[in-house]
Amino acid sequence: MPEATMNLEPSPIHVTDEVLDDLRHRLRATKWPVDAGNDDGFYGVRRTDLQALVEYWADGFDWRAAERAINAYDNYRVDVSGVPVHFLHKPGVGPAPIPLILSHGWPWTFWHWSKVIDQLADPAAYGGDPADAFDVIVPSLPGFGFSTPTSPDMNFWKIADVWHELMTGVLGHDRYAAGGCDVGALVTGQLGHKYADELYGIHIGSGLKLSFFTGDRAWDLTGGNPLPDNLPPDIHDGIIAFERRFAVHLAAHMLHPSTLGFGLADSPAGMLAWILERWQSWSDGDPFTPDDILTHATIFWAGNAIDTSIRTYANNNRYPWTPSHDRQPAVEAPTGLTFAGYENPPGITTPEARVNHFLASDRAPWYNHTNVTAHPGGGHFIPWELPTEWTEDLRRTFRQPRNTAVRSLG
Repeated sequence: MPEATMNLEPSPIHVTDEVLDDLRHRLRATKWPVDAGNDDGFYGVRRTDLQALVEYWADGFDWRAAERAINAYDNYRVDVSGVPVHFLHKPGVGPAPIPLILSHGWPWTFWHWSKVIDQLADPAAYGGDPADAFDVIVPSLPGFGFSTPTSPDMNFWKIADVWHELMTGVLGHDRYAAGGCDVGALVTGQLGHKYADELYGIHIGSGLKLSFFTGDRAWDLTGGNPLPDNLPPDIHDGIIAFERRFAVHLAAHMLHPSTLGFGLADSPAGMLAWILERWQSWSDGDPFTPDDILTHATIFWAGNAIDTSIRTYANNNRYPWTPSHDRQPAVEAPTGLTFAGYENPPGITTPEARVNHFLASDRAPWYNHTNVTAHPGGGHFIPWELPTEWTEDLRRTFRQPRNTAVRSLG
């Protein structure tokens, strides 16, 4: 562990009994709508699914067990230029571990990385090469989880600045690696854009343009354009299904996050409904047990993070990304990408087609891509749903930069 990290005092996660008692009281007092005619889920989360989870959250779920699992790692809370940041740390086990910061998305928590942390830190324990070891740092994004409260204008490119100061100023690393998915992929991409010279590289779970949230209608996936009349039926249906999965939260979060936040911050059942819809519809199959779901939900609730997490979307648009340089590609750091099959664009059905689709798109020129991989399965929560695949993809991305750095030191 770097000396700078050792000088920090660990701060185990502990949600007070008062917070948990209040949570249970609110859950038990939930006022339920009738939800008639929603057996097929057409109108969103079904009451039958949600009510069973709410009842278990109130009278069966063991948060203390989840808390013990989280505290098996060293947790820290630091101030980074006035921004409170929580992160957990797993020291690397190998001849020369390199520091790696992992950025989650929404409605993720830092704990969505929990299935890959140990594999990345100690590859030999999982049949891998100890030369691939990383010193793993997993923060809660500002405004998410236990990195609360945060500044009201926080967005993805400002988070990247916070991360760089955390890694170089607070933890004392001259150079580091970065990985991320969803909004965390934009954070990571910005690191690879602005701070490329101080990174080994980046590995992300999507290849969005860093300008994704800019423009007057960034909340509208279609840009206000109607679908062409002559689309093949499977493409038309695929676009409609894609938008049903992803359009509503973009619009709500970018246009009226506080209006939504008042209700979700007051009602744990309402908060759970909003994020459960995404966990169910964005993942491939059923990768979350009730205990998994409620662990993440309790992190959101205990940190009072639902309002600040969704406001990030509006801030991404209100304070739009601007480039730090005009060189091409914009993201100069060596970049690896992992694509999951359940998130394939309409009409794309194989991993090979997904890779080729990206390489032919207007997104590929944004990145110095060195390792592009797609998998037939898996959904939005890639390191949770495909932990082994994600781990190996990420290791492959950093082998050459790692070896190049070792040779230069020699």
